[in-house]
Amino acid sequence: MSRRAGFLLSMALLLGLGLFASYVLGKLEPYDDVVEHGPSPEVASSPYLAAEHFLRKQGIAARRAEGLEVLDGLPSEGQTLMLLADRGNMTPRQVERVLQWTANGGHLLFIAERLWDEEEGKSGDLLLDLLGIQQYMSDDLDDEEASEPEPESEASEAYPQLTKLYLENEQAPAYIAFDTDFHLYDAQNRAHAWANSDSATHLLQLYHGDGLITVLSDPWIWQNRSINEYDHAWLLWYLSQDSAVTLLYYADSDGLARLLLRHFPLALLVLALLIIATLWHVGVRHGPLLAPASRARRQLEEHLRASADFLLRRSGQHSLLKGLQQDINRRARRRHPGFEKLAVAEQWQVLARLTRLPTKDISQAMRPLPPQRLSASDFTRQVAHLQTLRNAL
Repeated sequence: MSRRAGFLLSMALLLGLGLFASYVLGKLEPYDDVVEHGPSPEVASSPYLAAEHFLRKQGIAARRAEGLEVLDGLPSEGQTLMLLADRGNMTPRQVERVLQWTANGGHLLFIAERLWDEEEGKSGDLLLDLLGIQQYMSDDLDDEEASEPEPESEASEAYPQLTKLYLENEQAPAYIAFDTDFHLYDAQNRAHAWANSDSATHLLQLYHGDGLITVLSDPWIWQNRSINEYDHAWLLWYLSQDSAVTLLYYADSDGLARLLLRHFPLALLVLALLIIATLWHVGVRHGPLLAPASRARRQLEEHLRASADFLLRRSGQHSLLKGLQQDINRRARRRHPGFEKLAVAEQWQVLARLTRLPTKDISQAMRPLPPQRLSASDFTRQVAHLQTLRNAL
């Protein structure tokens, strides 16, 4: 191909690539895409984090506690304690402590956790039982027992599934989306305020000593995903106004096992499987068991060999070799009085005269043992020399 033809071909290729790029760029359209990464770890671990931030924005001091030990330094006056999580492990002593704190002037807010059991005459929720408040399923109630009397209005008919809270000097109620499956009943008629939906009561307030107790049927309205709905945030502000708020996520301190199970379930599962596999590997039998040998076939040689193997494993080479050398010295003393007082070289000469063996073999057998362990062949050879010398005596 000539130089001119190559140049023309290159230009044609460049032109084609330019036209193709222009076509592709003409088809491209810019767009915005939002990638949702989900809640941050802090939000995921704190279901009431939005409630805390809301209270602080309203000028209310709010803090989070991890256990009832917070009561040690928490005054009753001007304080609201919100128990918003499971209280199943609370002891009677802890319940009495909380109620005494409330009676001294504090405001206690907690969630009803158990249903009333007619047969046992209790619910198992210590706070509910002590205060005479019973929780039922709304479907189990008669229409006449479903709710406390409330002012009739068009609002109650328009939103039957919402709970209405009526305030004095207010024309319209506040609306809260409680779970209508549950109903609170004041068995001792102590409540002075309440809030109802058309089918059930979901909020009760009663005095306790110098303090105030608020009982809710469920806490979902203040969790991160629901606090911005209806008047949920307003209700949180209304119940905590003119006080400092302590939100107790866990009424009892979690132990190490529970924390590990909550945050590292997969790691614990892998660890459990590893332990099971290790135990199986250690416990499994490798090959069939050997049947015990019959006593009738055992010979003296086998006993001697077994005894020698036992002594070798238990005492070691040096102990066996030293025992043979001592036995040779005892025999030499019996045949040659004063043998033990002679020098080593003279002792070897006496042994050579008594056994008629070369002095070289005697020195090799009776020399001090090296500190290191002998090889199997050296050990066998040394034993043979000592036995030959002992037998000659």
